Amino acid sequence: MWANLHLLFWQSLVPFVTGWMGENGFAPVPTALYGVVLLMAAVAYFVLERAIIATQGRDSLLAGAVGRDRKGRLSIVCYATAIGLSFVNQWLAGGLYALVAVMWLVPDARIERRLKSEEAAAQ
Repeated sequence: MWANLHLLFWQSLVPFVTGWMGENGFAPVPTALYGVVLLMAAVAYFVLERAIIATQGRDSLLAGAVGRDRKGRLSIVCYATAIGLSFVNQWLAGGLYALVAVMWLVPDARIERRLKSEEAAAQ
């Protein structure tokens, strides 16, 4: 429950930092703070995922579907890079933020494939 609340807290800050960044025309500090909020939400998601796996066990359906979670780890690296980049070129930082968003918009079929394989094995 705490891991879920941690994630929800960081997600609740997204509208504030988005508005602040938009009002200031992608100024370095609001752009960096936007990245900090996104980074912390990504870390909170990773923690939540690991907490669920710890509860269900390493052989759980989620653990098998997520695997090493390259997409989640890559998101964290991109956000951290964009935070530093926001003080050099805010538009490149914004591009990295958008890249991560697009990366997550593509449906992640790992869990669906794992569910279907479990259903097929049960039948």
